[in-house]
Amino acid sequence: MSQYKHVALVGLGLLASSISLAMRRADMTAKITGTARSKETRETALALGLVDEVFSTAAEAVQGADLVILCVPVGAMAAIAEEIAPHLAEGCTVSDVGSVKQAVAEALGPHMPDGVHLIPAHPMAGTEKSGPEAGFASLFDNRWLLITPLPDSSHSAVERLEVFWTQLGSNVELMEIEHHDLVASVISHTPHLIAYTMVGVADGMNRVAKTEVVNYSAAGFRDFTRIAASDPTMWRDVFLNNKDATLEVLGRFTEELLALQRAIRLGDGDFMFDYFTRTRDIRRSIIDAGQDTEAADFGRGKPE
Repeated sequence: MSQYKHVALVGLGLLASSISLAMRRADMTAKITGTARSKETRETALALGLVDEVFSTAAEAVQGADLVILCVPVGAMAAIAEEIAPHLAEGCTVSDVGSVKQAVAEALGPHMPDGVHLIPAHPMAGTEKSGPEAGFASLFDNRWLLITPLPDSSHSAVERLEVFWTQLGSNVELMEIEHHDLVASVISHTPHLIAYTMVGVADGMNRVAKTEVVNYSAAGFRDFTRIAASDPTMWRDVFLNNKDATLEVLGRFTEELLALQRAIRLGDGDFMFDYFTRTRDIRRSIIDAGQDTEAADFGRGKPE
């Protein structure tokens, strides 16, 4: 299956820069164009060689592209789609990297002209860092890329996008949109919300000094702060656009938390031991699946 000849990246942060670097590593010959709101970001991306050409508008960046990847917050998707729609080449594929899929499909779908293939996608990879300097070529290696085709998606266009992401190092799987949003809420969205909450609790506790929180942070709280350092715009949009699934998972989380609270109050050590044993098995399964290692770095440093 032929490679894409021209890939346009709308937004030039962590994921877009990693896509570009992974494409270069795979010796793809596609022309890469890009755009970002910030002039500084555009200039940095060009200086780093992430794009062959950079433009101040998305409309200019997508002209002639046979693959357009939207790497912007979910809340910005509709406006971008409206801007680029008249400039999309017939037969091109429009995809994205957003972690919510139903809202993305609803935002983009009405603006897509006939002959353009809309295929939402979500790379299950990232760090808390952002910006064009944050990317690295191995970000997607052995990480899952979930494609959520629409009912009318072209099979050949979906297959072509699968090949592209496989060449970037990803494991690719197709998933129904609504199920994706529930899965994402369990494994990503709600854990981020809990991390934000725990850091907020620490910040608001008058009996614990901020210097103590900072200086004495052990692994648990330290890694909460890493997660809570993620892009606030992106995560605001995630929760606004995946409301139902997040509230469902939060309800279940609250039930589990209350059960543990009761066990602690009653001194029910057997309940806690059994509970922690079951949850530890999940961690072991993640390691066995090759999605992390015993010596996890939690994204704190780029691979060599």
